[in-house]
Amino acid sequence: MSNSGKTKTRRDSDTEDVNPKRMKISNEDDDVETENNSIVINNAVFENISEQLLLLERNLAVELEKITFRLPVEYVYSPLDYAFNIHTMYVKKYCNTAKKILFLGMNPGPWGMSQTGVPFGEIKMVRDWLKICGPVGKPAKEQPDRKVTGFECTRSEISGKRLWGLFQELCGKPEKFFEHAYIHNYCPIALMDKKGCNITPAEMKGSEIKVLHSACDKALADTIKILKVEIVIGIGAYAEKRAQLVTQSAKLPVKVLCLPHPSPRARNNKNWNEKATKKLSEFGLLELFTT
Repeated sequence: MSNSGKTKTRRDSDTEDVNPKRMKISNEDDDVETENNSIVINNAVFENISEQLLLLERNLAVELEKITFRLPVEYVYSPLDYAFNIHTMYVKKYCNTAKKILFLGMNPGPWGMSQTGVPFGEIKMVRDWLKICGPVGKPAKEQPDRKVTGFECTRSEISGKRLWGLFQELCGKPEKFFEHAYIHNYCPIALMDKKGCNITPAEMKGSEIKVLHSACDKALADTIKILKVEIVIGIGAYAEKRAQLVTQSAKLPVKVLCLPHPSPRARNNKNWNEKATKKLSEFGLLELFTT
């Protein structure tokens, strides 16, 4: 049995005014309701959308820390722990209002969110376009070939570069994108085997994935409610499937669509920008992002 699910991570020390370890506010039995622009959790009211989301995300990270993953999972990286500082900047800067569209990714990549704490967070896009940068801590147990060096990382995550690069091209300024949309990951942890090969939730089987799905599904439903999302666009088939299951189970009046995943490993994925732009046009959403 691997102890990776019990691995404790070392956070950065500069975490604004939010203490992530004090953010566990609900569990599966808690009541989460939305009222006007506030959320009511166990009769406590949180009016700021960004704080609501951070609370739910931190609670999810705490729940996932309880899972003991079996082999071949050897390493578990939780950016919402060691990079919570940067993630907080992302949420507070760009998620203070309701969002018509939620772009939903699967989980952190080794050179994206695992380094920056931002979904699809390719270094240069986060630093130079989103204008977010700062210190990043480390997971307590690191894979030697997948070390977390934060904004000093010299590797580029192609998926993040393509996704954020598309909206940079369409929107010009990030504020234009976030006026109507937000990018979020279904699962906030990265999983790797002994050699550092990525293990996605889509590839997992057994009791662990059932527990993971249960926690992530609930968090996604609550996120949709908080942001008053009308459309979820899964980035890839797995994210689309989870969004469909969640919205149907929770009976949420939300349309679920899908964009091809920007990973270079995906089949028939040449000219991804053109294909994604065409999809947004077919969805009738392209005009929301063009200047």
